[in-house]
Amino acid sequence: MLEFIFLFLIVAAGTGGELCVSHAMKTLGEVHDFRPSALAQFVWRAACVGWMWIGIAFMTLAFFSLLAMLSMENVSFVVPVTALSYAAGAIGATIFLREKVSRQRWLGVLVVCIGVTLVWLSRR
Repeated sequence: MLEFIFLFLIVAAGTGGELCVSHAMKTLGEVHDFRPSALAQFVWRAACVGWMWIGIAFMTLAFFSLLAMLSMENVSFVVPVTALSYAAGAIGATIFLREKVSRQRWLGVLVVCIGVTLVWLSRR
């Protein structure tokens, strides 16, 4: 049961963090000036966006959940199963970021989910 909770945290918090950071970066816009002073200014602006800090907090939670899960299970199980974050990312991007996901990408997500299911069923 504890492993399932950590897996959920890895996928949900990791994906949630990526979605929040993506939202923050879209509000900032693209980087066009790569001079050190311009990059420093961009990093400062990014640090002032609340979504960036929320995303970093979620990603930190996911990272420590991953460490906990790796202390309990084999990496050959943990890494493939955490690939569910690809499916969560596609769903989250569609719902929260209003991105259009092509049929080909959904097919890729389906393939990943089938792979995760096979790895989960082969567990011990």
